[in-house]
Amino acid sequence: MKHSEQPRKKRTQRDYNLGFKLSVVSQVEKGEMTYKQAQKAYGIQGRSTVLVWLRKHGTLDWSKPLQHQMPKSKETPAQKIKRLERELSDEKLKNEILNTMIDISDSQYGTSIRKKLFISTIQRIRQQQKVSLSRCCRLFGISRQAVYQSQRRSLFRSQQLSQVKYLIQQVRMDMPRLGTRKLYFLLKQEFDRQGIKIGRDALFDYLRTESMLIKPKRNYTKTTHSKHWLRKHPNLMKDTSPSRPEEFFVSDITYIKSRERTHYLSLVTDAYSRKIMGYHLSDDMSAENVVKAIEMATHNTKMTKNLIHHSDRGLQYCSAIYQSELKKHQIIPSMTDGYDCYQNAIAERINGILKGEFLINICNNGKELKKLIQESIEIYNNKRPHLSLNMKTPNFIHNKKPMKLTSSV
Repeated sequence: MKHSEQPRKKRTQRDYNLGFKLSVVSQVEKGEMTYKQAQKAYGIQGRSTVLVWLRKHGTLDWSKPLQHQMPKSKETPAQKIKRLERELSDEKLKNEILNTMIDISDSQYGTSIRKKLFISTIQRIRQQQKVSLSRCCRLFGISRQAVYQSQRRSLFRSQQLSQVKYLIQQVRMDMPRLGTRKLYFLLKQEFDRQGIKIGRDALFDYLRTESMLIKPKRNYTKTTHSKHWLRKHPNLMKDTSPSRPEEFFVSDITYIKSRERTHYLSLVTDAYSRKIMGYHLSDDMSAENVVKAIEMATHNTKMTKNLIHHSDRGLQYCSAIYQSELKKHQIIPSMTDGYDCYQNAIAERINGILKGEFLINICNNGKELKKLIQESIEIYNNKRPHLSLNMKTPNFIHNKKPMKLTSSV
């Protein structure tokens, strides 16, 4: 009668002395066997017993045990086959996950990753690994002809975009900080004439890749002193919109620095057409200098009948010399209610356009600055389109019959 096998005695951690544990740990860390092979070879019970020893007594980081595998040079053929099968299985799973991610991105977010990036990806892979084009196309089911056609389209597009960049640079020689919407409006006919297919949003994208988008600048300095004893006038532009040229003139003063000193620019603008009618650059804000801007404006005015002059409550505009000049030409004065820049928003905006888009480089002295201002105002009046003028120029609107305008600038 056969004796039945005795049941194996269940062992615990206490059944293995420290020397045994250290010996097993040393063998595993030297790469002589994996921790699973050690468990099987020595009959160590428990799925993670050796792993616990490694984490406690080992010199390597065993928080991720899969990083510490047997060196490939010491693998048996069976172990090598098993490792390669596992790696192949992992790569297949990885590719399946990546392809699913791309499909979801293309279908839900419209990214078109496969279509847009396949050609450039193949070119990079071929340069790095010397892989043939035929092999790459065979793996993805794409013909070589399609690749060559895409390359020709890409080359043609880059040639077109280089011409776009040249045209933009030509416009920005006169208007260096002109925004993209206005650039597109000015160049659209030229794009069509040269057969360049590019929309406004595509132009934004192209300028962004070329670092040619205009970043807004925000700076503000108060130049108005409204707490004085001189007479102020009521606001006649409140709740009113201009309906024709030379109905409202708006005036303001802004500072501009040269390497020599700080200068002050006085502007008089037609509120309807946004045309700068008069200006004067001086080294101070005295009324005698500020009044020269309104003198130029009245000289350029075709009619002064029922003309209203609107400004803030600055000392210069309330002065006797300035009010006398208005009275001389039968111009009715109007002023903001206290210091509120929004009640003289058009004048403030014109200041911002000149300083933010044209007067962006510091001149050596006042003489250079005067010439720059003269050229900038000429370009502003005759070439720069306005959103508020339905993309027309101030001079064009000033010389045409009245039209309905928006509030943007």
